[in-house]
Amino acid sequence: MTISTYNLLQELDDFSYSMSSSDRVWNILCPSGSDHWNHLRVSKYRETYYLSHINGNSGTLEFEPDQEVRVLSGAEYASCHGLKGDRTAAAWELLLSSAAGWLKVVRKDWIKANRRVREEYPLNDRYGIVPHAIIRASLPGMYRLDTELDKEGTKEFLRLVEDGCFNKAEFTETATMTAADYFNYCRIAYLAGKQDNEDVDVSLSGREMYARYADGRHEGLLDIDPESAEEFAAWIDGKHPQRTVGGHPWEIKRGGNTTHIDLTVSRPSPYRKEGFKVELRAESTGRLEETLRMVLSLHNAGLPFSIAEPEAVRNRLLAEDNIGIVPAYSSLHRANQHFQSSDDVFDVMHYNDLGRFKRRITPFITWKPLPLLKPKNA
Repeated sequence: MTISTYNLLQELDDFSYSMSSSDRVWNILCPSGSDHWNHLRVSKYRETYYLSHINGNSGTLEFEPDQEVRVLSGAEYASCHGLKGDRTAAAWELLLSSAAGWLKVVRKDWIKANRRVREEYPLNDRYGIVPHAIIRASLPGMYRLDTELDKEGTKEFLRLVEDGCFNKAEFTETATMTAADYFNYCRIAYLAGKQDNEDVDVSLSGREMYARYADGRHEGLLDIDPESAEEFAAWIDGKHPQRTVGGHPWEIKRGGNTTHIDLTVSRPSPYRKEGFKVELRAESTGRLEETLRMVLSLHNAGLPFSIAEPEAVRNRLLAEDNIGIVPAYSSLHRANQHFQSSDDVFDVMHYNDLGRFKRRITPFITWKPLPLLKPKNA
């Protein structure tokens, strides 16, 4: 395997590469057999090469000149699946052989070879974007935020966004604030966002609710005088002796990195040391329904506040955003981060999840460009 790896890397040196920080990166999309394609990624950091089987289970090889090839994650995969080292090596030999053969094809006619990649590379191994409205209209039983919120709630939230309320200082800012004021916001939010599987004690004060239901790492917010505007201002500005760091004081409803709900307080601008802005934020579609109920209750209470990216939330509510299509080998967790903000992608799915509606939906998918492989002198 060491000889095959060395020969491939020596051959690959004649092909163009991209840069990722200081790494040189080659992507080889090559066929093996009549209907299977592999994606190998080769990266070079200083004098060390890493070969990864992106859409397979063979793991990663590490190679330095004049040294033996080391199998990294592939060894762990083989161990947990009861495979012996010789079987892992045999799998890599086949991959290396396919890649080396493909480089010869590309060297002979790189345009024709790349055209074949674009025509034959499996759709379930690609990234793409599709209008959310097409998915909503095609897949029965798909989660619908507008249905969960109900018609009246949807209509009211859309009115607030389209009237520009969340972009107006008189609607979103308050001149003074105390910790008690913040806890009042929290109480309204907890009651409005209560889910069927939650037990929210309505007899508790806002401060008691925050202490019970929030993340718990409050950075001293529960330790300052709740009625003092001066202490709250000093705490916000990081000048109060009770203010600590490293916590999650604004995580009013617990969750993971992308599945919690924040109710933040900040200065309206880093250049201003007066006034406060309260903002609700929830990234996960699964938490938006309860967040929007909080929005409507805070609005009905006449409190100044905002919601993060209100236009984007409106688009998600109306299915005017996009759904990301990610390769079958890719986890859906945080997979929207593979897309640019201009793609307007918040939720993702695998191509195979389209099921019997593939033929109907596929014409509406805009596929991300596949990497181009070509000789340096082309």
